[in-house]
Amino acid sequence: MLWLKAFHIVMVVSWFAGLFYLPRLFVNLAMETHDAAYDRLLLMAHKLYRFVTPIMWLTLITGVWLWLQWWTPTPVWLWMKLALITGLVGYHHVCGKRLRQFEARQNAKSHVWYRWFNEIPVIVLLIVVLLVVLKPF
Repeated sequence: MLWLKAFHIVMVVSWFAGLFYLPRLFVNLAMETHDAAYDRLLLMAHKLYRFVTPIMWLTLITGVWLWLQWWTPTPVWLWMKLALITGLVGYHHVCGKRLRQFEARQNAKSHVWYRWFNEIPVIVLLIVVLLVVLKPF
């Protein structure tokens, strides 16, 4: 079970790395005015999204597997964590939608909006770590 937990942690860290960097690419795409630079950023964003999507699934699969190893009733803090992770999966899919809008050159959001959007996974990570470590409920 420790191997599974270690693999899960590596997948979580990798997924979050992608969730931190992808919206940062969106910030740059929203500001870019040169077609060649825009196309390069778009290629980077597309490859990153394609790379972190399977990592998201591995994170979820290993997380559910660990949850199934739980032999006691699920505590409240874990339900809160699961709710936040569900929101994070939604955030991941919103990133995919935003990427498709950039690919179609139909982005209507400003770089400032994406700077705020980029903070969502940071806040979720902070709360999830606090829930897991402190187990307040």
